[in-house]
Amino acid sequence: MRIAAALALALAALAFPQATKSGPCDRACLESFADQYMDALIAHDPRGLPLSAKLKNTENGQRLDPGDGFWRTATAKGKYRLFVDDPQTGNVAMITTMTEATGPQAVQVPIAIRLKIENRQIAEIETFVVRTGLSGGTGAKELETLGNPNPLFLSAIPPAERASRDDLIKTANMYFSALEKNDGKGNYSFFADDCERLEDGQQTTHNPNFRTGSGFAAAPGGRGAPKQAEPAPPPVAGFNPATLGCKEQFASGYFHFVTRIRDRRFVAVDTERGLVFSFVFFDHAAGKYRSYKMADGTDASSGPTRPWTWELAEMFKIENGKIRRVEALLDQVPYGMLSGWSTWEEGMSSEPR
Repeated sequence: MRIAAALALALAALAFPQATKSGPCDRACLESFADQYMDALIAHDPRGLPLSAKLKNTENGQRLDPGDGFWRTATAKGKYRLFVDDPQTGNVAMITTMTEATGPQAVQVPIAIRLKIENRQIAEIETFVVRTGLSGGTGAKELETLGNPNPLFLSAIPPAERASRDDLIKTANMYFSALEKNDGKGNYSFFADDCERLEDGQQTTHNPNFRTGSGFAAAPGGRGAPKQAEPAPPPVAGFNPATLGCKEQFASGYFHFVTRIRDRRFVAVDTERGLVFSFVFFDHAAGKYRSYKMADGTDASSGPTRPWTWELAEMFKIENGKIRRVEALLDQVPYGMLSGWSTWEEGMSSEPR
């Protein structure tokens, strides 16, 4: 028995060398755990992973046993990957792509992953698989075409200019607070002049070609339903917010139909690179909230025609207290759904966590 146990430990050390070390888990260590996790998904087998006895695992907000859900269908890793490493809390979060199923049914999907590492073991797994998304599930193709994230996300902030994790979270949360019931009358100075946003691999700022009728900045329908789910409402005449920058979009008051942004969980912060990774829900109450006046007095009717919730993984690049880049994945979920990591009260709250 002792020989068999020793052999098992030796094999585990070869397969997962980070699990056999001690001490803090730095950037390379955290990212290696993410790779191990994706390899285990593809193998459809969690048994080789260094899982904590107190492991909690969710997929798209649902509590599942390791080995269930996406564990059964993941078949390959993509090349796009954008990390937020947080050695201080042991969290690593990422936006990446993977392939689901095989043969003619195989499809690439964008996913967000968060792992919490404690004592070189995985204590928490949070996986967000986007199968519909901004334009009916093409986000992975868009990200794979990009190949690599914007280099700005990977650049280090000079040490003298680095903000604290609390200040980074505060700035990121300003984005959500300004978007909730957006009226164009707020202070949007937290945006850098060169701010751009990518959602499901598509640029939704300074992009006149983005008019799908389903996205965040799309004139016909805003953050409403994908075309295949319901017809897009008519656009605001002569107005396409996708042609504007981040600050100008918010200042227009166009996004008033986003009635609640809740369960704002800031799960990983990289102070060296000025990155904040969040999971959040955008509620659209529909009904009377679809009709409103924009900041210039223009009458608008936009947003979904029925109660609608987007679940999002949203990442921010912040420099000198200003947001320069935003990257997000989003997927439609049942209206009012919770994350699996919050109480009902926390899940319904717009307060940051």
